[in-house]
Amino acid sequence: MNNTPISIVLADDEHLIRGALAALLDLEDDFQLVAEVDNGTDALAAARDHSPTVCVLDLEMPPTDGVDAATSILREIDTRIVMVTRHARPGVLRRALAAGVKGFVPKSTPSEKLAEVIRTVAGGARYVDPDIAASALTGTDCLLTERELHVLRASTEHDTLAQTAGALHLAPGTVRNYVSAAMAKLGASSRQQAAHRAWEEGWI
Repeated sequence: MNNTPISIVLADDEHLIRGALAALLDLEDDFQLVAEVDNGTDALAAARDHSPTVCVLDLEMPPTDGVDAATSILREIDTRIVMVTRHARPGVLRRALAAGVKGFVPKSTPSEKLAEVIRTVAGGARYVDPDIAASALTGTDCLLTERELHVLRASTEHDTLAQTAGALHLAPGTVRNYVSAAMAKLGASSRQQAAHRAWEEGWI
């Protein structure tokens, strides 16, 4: 019988939620919470330091989101990811599964169920909350290219397209073309509107 505890890195930018999750996880005899952090950058650092069995990541977490954090972690660390979210936007689940996330649950999940999901994922299986899976089926396929998504996502972090271009090391005209193409495909009158539509669909 394997008595090695399931080591866990927990990342959530909401202090109260993170504290509550940590307290609940600590109640499980077979869990060992090795790190608590509040952003994706520190989640990657903690995963590097501890090589946990499972990382429990909040979806809505800076500097980008939990899916990007999961992608970075899985690129370097042999671990498994459970994503928790308050809002299950349709395209997010598809992004998460494509990134290699193995568990996807709402924050309203009872603690006993979350513990069960963590054990399931630690054992190599996958678990997706049925309601989240159902919502994913209502989403539309992404209309934008990866480059358009990348530029549109970056544009939400800057006030001007010139600043976005500088951050991406691209010519301002190139950034403008990508944003314009995204706006046209989404029927948006501004880059903010295009970014919001892409966010609602879970594409960014």
